[in-house]
Amino acid sequence: MIYLDNSATTQPYPEVLASFQKAAEQYFANPSSIHSLGSEVERLLDRSRKQAASLLHVDTNEVIFTSGGTEGNNMAVKGVALQHQNRGKHLITTSIEHPSVMEAFRALESLGFEVTYIDVNRDGLVDAEAVMNAVRPDTILVSVMSVNNELGSIQPIKDIGRKLKAHPKIHFHVDHVQGLGKIDLPMNEWGIDLCTISGHKIHGVKGTGALLVRKHVSLFPMLHGGSQEAELRAGTENLPGTVAFVKALRILKEKEQQNRDHLWKLRARLREALRDRPYCVLNSPEDGVSHITNFSIPGLKPEVVIHALGQKEIYISTKSACSSKQPDVSAVLKACNFDYDRTTSALRVSFSSQNTEEDIKQFVDALDEAVHHLQAAMR
Repeated sequence: MIYLDNSATTQPYPEVLASFQKAAEQYFANPSSIHSLGSEVERLLDRSRKQAASLLHVDTNEVIFTSGGTEGNNMAVKGVALQHQNRGKHLITTSIEHPSVMEAFRALESLGFEVTYIDVNRDGLVDAEAVMNAVRPDTILVSVMSVNNELGSIQPIKDIGRKLKAHPKIHFHVDHVQGLGKIDLPMNEWGIDLCTISGHKIHGVKGTGALLVRKHVSLFPMLHGGSQEAELRAGTENLPGTVAFVKALRILKEKEQQNRDHLWKLRARLREALRDRPYCVLNSPEDGVSHITNFSIPGLKPEVVIHALGQKEIYISTKSACSSKQPDVSAVLKACNFDYDRTTSALRVSFSSQNTEEDIKQFVDALDEAVHHLQAAMR
């Protein structure tokens, strides 16, 4: 099996699964219980939060554990909007955000908020100056992803964040789900107020993640009930998931540079091979992130290509897994002003450190064979 759909999810590390199982078996009590078993679990939860904060270079009380990227994005976007709506109801984002951000903004529009969607260029990049030009006296939130999940384009977060420092009442949220471990994102230096990360994108388990919330930020809770997670996320904490998430973070940080170097080699090998294929056109920008390569095969439906590769146990994807069952046109590629044939035939290959150069060779060979047979069948 060759798995090349790591932007959708990654295979959990064995050490991560072991951490999850141990925590689930030995630390099963409720952290809110006042007996000794509950206190022991609460101490482990506190240690996990401190470790996560240290690894992510934030303060301990700035880590809010969540169920993953979708919850973190909703908590940030809706939490800021609802908490600060008396000061303004204008929000800014881009036209190529993840569905969990886009749909959150659309929901807020139905509640009377006004959203400005900033267009991107053909590389899927937003212009920082365009973001700033959209700022109004009633703007309370700017949300821009660090790395696009379909194209791999890296947004100018540093530039946007530094420009927004001149507007201290505007909250700056970054969806860093695809960027974690791939690019640096110093929250303090770049003026980022809220940052979403997810566990299952870094070889953790599904249903884990965190929203990093700077001390000065106040949010309207999405879940009411108990006082868990600084009263921002009521409900009994997922201790096994949290322990597994922090374990995945530790492994990520230990191997970060080694993994980055490896991913760049895989990317270079794949892009070189695809450029030599007359049947395909590269969509990902040259200066995009290392682990995502998007390309189109005009004239062929992507699901047919994916099915043909799947028969050889090679797994890739079309677009975001959260929107892959939606209509054929990729909203991200359409926002880049690509033509219809290109936006309806896009494929995404996404690596992890577990992939090899041999995987790339076998994938390209299998792609050649699949395209040859599919094109022949159409004649």
